[in-house]
Amino acid sequence: MLVLLPPSEGKANSGEGAPLELGSLSLPGLTAARKAVLGELVELCSGDEGKAREVLGLSEGLRGEIAKNAGLRAAGARPAGEIYTGVLYDALGLATLDADARRRAADRLLVFSGLWGAVRVTDRIPSYRCSMGVKLPGLGALAGHWRAPMAEVLPAAAGTGLVLDLRSSAYAAAWRPKGEVAGRTATVRVLHAPTRKVVSHFNKATKGRIVRSLLTAGPAPRDPAELVTALRDLGYAVEAEAPGKPGKAWALDVLVDEVH
Repeated sequence: MLVLLPPSEGKANSGEGAPLELGSLSLPGLTAARKAVLGELVELCSGDEGKAREVLGLSEGLRGEIAKNAGLRAAGARPAGEIYTGVLYDALGLATLDADARRRAADRLLVFSGLWGAVRVTDRIPSYRCSMGVKLPGLGALAGHWRAPMAEVLPAAAGTGLVLDLRSSAYAAAWRPKGEVAGRTATVRVLHAPTRKVVSHFNKATKGRIVRSLLTAGPAPRDPAELVTALRDLGYAVEAEAPGKPGKAWALDVLVDEVH
């Protein structure tokens, strides 16, 4: 099973660890594309601050993120699972998992990123600010920049099992499973049961809890149908229908009564 996660806008500080080594990151087929984004981002943020803020969509209050990006090559690096914070990651609680669940997290979780493409939670990265929606002056829209290298690398990373896609639309644009991989992919929408509406904070927290439940309980569903069964066994209310055509992803709705 491979679980695709979005990153978080909020990130922990890089700390005092050794700096980034691009060649040490998982999915080495993405190294050239990572190097290109890193180089342009550092150059952008080492120049005119106003231009960098405009390109990255940052407010005046986030101007410190520009200096952070400018120093990425020398900044300390920590496991990505410690860098990413926010609602989903708070609910997932990687630091409080037992040893078996942490091992599953290292094997199964893949976090998408505008800067790195995608990383494992054990990959050591510095704190940064660069969303997938950014359009860099030289490389253009990052989702488009990542599309070709992702198409080369991700099918192999997906293996032969279930792909559980919990990404937001901006990050899903960088790689959409196709063909046989799509047929064993499940996307999840979390709905407030009484209103059947998506609530952003609630949606992220529930997705984090779903991943934690799968990691701690240990099931490894091999396809979307088995995932539905596993989630129901874990106490989630799930609605799902198999897609009408081969090569299409399953769409699952997880219904929760309380918004928290």
